[in-house]
Amino acid sequence: MNLARIYSFLKRDLDIIEESLNEVFQAEHPILHAASTELLKAGGKRIRPVFVILSGQLGRYQPDRVKTVAVSLELIHMATLVHDDVIDDASLRRGQPTIRELYGNRVAMYTGDYILARALEEITQIEDAPVHQLLSRTIVEVCVGEIEQIKDKYNWDQGLRDYLRRIKRKTALLIATSCQLGALVSDLTEAQANNLYKYGYYIGMSYQIIDDILDFTSTEKELGKPSGSDLLQGNITLPVLYAMKDKKFASVLKSAIQANDTLDEEQLGNILYALKNTDAIEQSYQLSELYLQKALKALEELPEGRAKHTLENIAKYIGKRRS
Repeated sequence: MNLARIYSFLKRDLDIIEESLNEVFQAEHPILHAASTELLKAGGKRIRPVFVILSGQLGRYQPDRVKTVAVSLELIHMATLVHDDVIDDASLRRGQPTIRELYGNRVAMYTGDYILARALEEITQIEDAPVHQLLSRTIVEVCVGEIEQIKDKYNWDQGLRDYLRRIKRKTALLIATSCQLGALVSDLTEAQANNLYKYGYYIGMSYQIIDDILDFTSTEKELGKPSGSDLLQGNITLPVLYAMKDKKFASVLKSAIQANDTLDEEQLGNILYALKNTDAIEQSYQLSELYLQKALKALEELPEGRAKHTLENIAKYIGKRRS
């Protein structure tokens, strides 16, 4: 079973959100319109809207409020992807040319800014100060996380705490906020909203860890980008941090670093081979599983029903993901 089948009963809600995203991208300027529409056509799992909807269904579900939050959060996520591709000099995303590749860095940066501005415009439909405050704090933290990721590129001395703090801001916070905002606009209690925030946070941590594992274990066809591209771009992820404890791997990595400050594809191939001969991948999966169990624990006090059951199944699916 794939992830989309788990929440297939949400198709009508997700179709409405997709239509709203398309309406948001109807920019008057032809380049902005073309660039943002290209991003929308590239698709995506829309997992953040899914979390907003499911969290909302645990309370007094209000379709218009939930849709507004879901659209805003997906727009913020899409804006960060456009900016990420500029920072990483990425040519492909999900197997399609990036906005940066099609239009250049400057247009890509302004396209990302435009999408972010539309997200903030969208959320103004909800007159609820806590909603705006939570969203603003999340955007601030996401930006700090992006700066930290740039700062840590090719920093071989960083530790596990640096990595976990970085992926919290990069991925987990936006998912946690999706869950909490879905709760807030559906009149759940503060305690229930906090439990959903914890669930989203733990799911986000696990999801990013597995993404970082798959960067080493999946094929270019499966990833939509070259295997090991994170490391090639200087991003030190969990499998590398664990593998660095292995003397043979550390020696291969050290030789590659001494030869050049950055890595070329031949050096990357040697590093990937050495990494797969350590237990770093298995250790990474074990940490992911710890976060998943915490996510399931956070759901225990929430109302029973289809929405809660689906949130549990999403967590279990993420834990089993191997491609």
